[in-house]
Amino acid sequence: MKSLRELYKIGKGPSSSHTMGPQKAAKIFLEKHRDAASYEVTLYGSLAATGKGHMTDVAIKEVLQTVAPVEIIWQPDVFMPYHPNGMKFVSMDAGKNVTDEWTVYSIGGGALSEGKAENDMFDSPDVYDMNCMTEIMKWCEDTGRSYWEYVDLCEDSSIWDYLMEVWRTMQAAIERGINKEGRLPGPLNLARKAPTYYVKASGYKQSLQTRGLVYAYALAVSEENASGGTIVTAPTCGASGVLPAVLYHLSKGHNFNDTRILHAIATAGLIGNIVKQNASISGADVGCQGEVGVACAMASGAACQLFGGSPSQIEYAAEMGLEHHLGMTCDPICGLVQIPCIERNAFAATRALDSNLYSAFSDGSHRVPFDKVVNVMKQTGHDIPSLYKETSSGGLAKILDPKASRNE
Repeated sequence: MKSLRELYKIGKGPSSSHTMGPQKAAKIFLEKHRDAASYEVTLYGSLAATGKGHMTDVAIKEVLQTVAPVEIIWQPDVFMPYHPNGMKFVSMDAGKNVTDEWTVYSIGGGALSEGKAENDMFDSPDVYDMNCMTEIMKWCEDTGRSYWEYVDLCEDSSIWDYLMEVWRTMQAAIERGINKEGRLPGPLNLARKAPTYYVKASGYKQSLQTRGLVYAYALAVSEENASGGTIVTAPTCGASGVLPAVLYHLSKGHNFNDTRILHAIATAGLIGNIVKQNASISGADVGCQGEVGVACAMASGAACQLFGGSPSQIEYAAEMGLEHHLGMTCDPICGLVQIPCIERNAFAATRALDSNLYSAFSDGSHRVPFDKVVNVMKQTGHDIPSLYKETSSGGLAKILDPKASRNE
């Protein structure tokens, strides 16, 4: 498995696969072809189907238009063989002759791939020898260590400075979001809810206040993401509100210090990395179970660790967080990361706390291991038709005019 730096990316929303990834690809292509007279970028599959709602074209043009004009071509019905989020960049001279072209894929969480078995420019060395939960849990039990200690063993010492930057970015997104009023960008005219939820929750008794504050924190980050604010992919932009909400709530409510929080972030990252390695965290590939479902698993395991869970209890919490999101579709209305994405983050955050509590009442033993659920999620995702995988062609996305949710 790769470093946690490749899972936790700090950047601007609203989408890691549709905004961060394409913009990174555009920067790479620009560096090679600054002498071009014009550019042409073809977006395929999910990137084309929901690209305008996700501001894919804006992200690409922000980079390439600094040098030359850009034409965006939308091909929502063409799915490339390697991944649904395909892009082709073309550079041209003054006579409109093609000087170079490059096909690249945005594979989720802001990561890119050329789709090559060998010599892919985005390949990076593995940092972790073990890449499934069963192996790592056995290592923990055999050595008397926890999951975060496996991260510490495999990563270089600078990982903790990076995770502190991740944690500060998460906190900042919440604190901006709970104080920012108004409407989110796009045709839905969706009002921000985080400030209202925060104020209302603060006035309730403890039993209701807890849940209300977690809602507010998750809404705050998700609304920041939807408006193009700076967030952390955990594991994606679309699911970026779940883990911060849980960690922020626990740090405030239970006085966990930064060191304990960083250890929890490391454990959460390990859980997300296992899914990324063995299945997918791309909504275009496996639906929202790979985004919000994985975020819930990450937050469940993190919470369980903070409350002193054993390796098996942490694994059980993560398993429940993912299992109970199996089959969740990705059907954003108007192609925006707003409905149902924002509310899903809020509910997944509270479900993560429930998974932790349920696991804490157990001894950690259960019938279906986390690794099996990851395999099932992957197969389920591939069985789901493409209209339910970030194309805004089915599900909730159909309740509005289809022309508003596609680039036609």
